[in-house]
This record gives sequence, C-alpha cells and structure tokens, in this order.
Amino acid sequence: MRRCESLFRQLLHSLGFDMPVAASVIFIHPEFTLYHAPLNTPLIFPTQINRYFKHLNSLPAKLNGKHKRLAEKLLSLHIEESPFMQLPRYEYEQLRKGIICASCGSFSCAVQGRSIVCENCGHRETVEAAFIWSIREFQMLFPDRKITTKGIYDWCKIVDSKKRLNRILEKNFNKACSGRWSYYK
Repeated sequence: MRRCESLFRQLLHSLGFDMPVAASVIFIHPEFTLYHAPLNTPLIFPTQINRYFKHLNSLPAKLNGKHKRLAEKLLSLHIEESPFMQLPRYEYEQLRKGIICASCGSFSCAVQGRSIVCENCGHRETVEAAFIWSIREFQMLFPDRKITTKGIYDWCKIVDSKKRLNRILEKNFNKACSGRWSYYK
C-alpha cells in the first residue's frame, strides 16, 4: 500500500498536480477477519465500509476543472492489457497429460473406486472433484478448444471409463449439440 501511495504521488507530481493522497486497504469479503492487525495502519474492514463511505461523503469538497482534468488524464493513461502478462508459448502436444495431485502437484495419481489417490503423498479426493479441476485447467490453458469427452479423456489420462467421464461432464457442464459432434460449455 505504501509503495502504491508513493508511486501515485509521483505520478500526480509528474502530471503537474499537487493534491493530498490518503491511502487505505479495504477488505470487502464479509467473512474476512484479520487478527493482530496493527492499530496505526489504515485498514478498513467489511464492517467499517459503510461508516467509511459516510465519512467520505460528509467531507466538504468542491469539484472543479482541475479535478476533471486529472480524471481525464488518469483515464487516458489507463492500460487495458498488462505488459507483464507475457506467457510462454506452448502447444497441446508438448504438455504432460494426467491428473495432478492437489496436495503435492505430482502426476502420480491413480483411480481407486470413487477416489483418486496420489501414490506420492497419499492425498485422496473424489474422482469428480479431480476431473473438474483438470477440466478447468484445460479450459484455462486452451480457451479455444472445445471440451469433448474424447479430448478430456486424453487430457486426464487416468480415466477408467469414458462413461464415467461423460456423466461428470453432463452433470457439471452444459451440453452443446448431441451425437458425434457434442461438446460442453
């Protein structure tokens, strides 16, 4: 927060604006709790948000042309895509296929009844949960590829039956088309 505050002050100065900056961290999740928070840090917790905004709205302030110019300048500096999102190139064929253990990240998983067990660390989870996690990874890595029973069967590798996989897909995804060309969304 302090770093962002400092960088924002520098940006304002470089744009020719001399305005006060007050920084706070606002936690919005209603079930969030932070234990042993330092008292002198500007933290706003979910139960304090309404009071904080009431306080902000009660402050006497007049907006003028300077504020409008600042807003326009900040909007013009907005970057849609982060330059730090440069992912390495990869192809489907290059990647290792299989279910990854949610605990240790190894590919040493095997189907045992209704569970998938990691032979490396012993972690156990339901087949459905492991398949859904693996399908979500597939979607994230290959957003342009359609989710088909055959494609996910190949991606997961340890699937014991296509029928089981098909039931999981039908239960958790929407089927688009039917027959030979069916896929899931």
